[in-house]
Amino acid sequence: MATRTQSTSRTGNQSRTTGRSAAGSKSTSASRTASKTSNSSRSMSSRGKNGDMNSRFHQLFMDQLKDIYWAEKHLLKALGKMQKAATSEELVDAIAHHQDQTREHVNRLERVFESLGQTPKAKKCPAMEGLIAEGQDVMDDTEEHSAVRDAGLIICSQKIEHYEIATYGSLRTLAEKMGHEDAARLLDQTLSEEKETDVVLTQLAESSINEEAAAE
Repeated sequence: MATRTQSTSRTGNQSRTTGRSAAGSKSTSASRTASKTSNSSRSMSSRGKNGDMNSRFHQLFMDQLKDIYWAEKHLLKALGKMQKAATSEELVDAIAHHQDQTREHVNRLERVFESLGQTPKAKKCPAMEGLIAEGQDVMDDTEEHSAVRDAGLIICSQKIEHYEIATYGSLRTLAEKMGHEDAARLLDQTLSEEKETDVVLTQLAESSINEEAAAE
């Protein structure tokens, strides 16, 4: 009887040991799975929020951001000259308003850089450089205090607006694609303001300035 009892006891101990081992193995496996899931979740979240900072797509975004940053800063100076060259009070006011907006757009772009953990940097924008030069040509080639000059300034201003609208629209789309929500929101604000300014310039041209220029 004692022998059977000892045998039964050993068998029970072995069974409990095996059970504990299996339970431990399952626990370790579950822990590893949870860890992998957590790491994967964090990785996906990071990509969704910040994008891959080293990807070519993100580098394209940053290059274009630096491009428009340069463009806006240089446009500030050009708008000052255009305002002084304009004759129509409505156009002078519109250009002054655009200059105020541009100043805010520069500040907003700096916030976009900061939202991405980047220091604001400018990269020369040949397109804006050319548009600014074209505006200077109009001022050089037209008579002072003429409606023709005002009409030319509106044309140049709208070319600038259309470039900015295209740029900000594209940047907003790229930011949304990479999950840069704060950047996308800031870029969208500027995009809306650029569109509004373009409408104002069209109204000025069609309401009086083009007609006056045609009569000169």
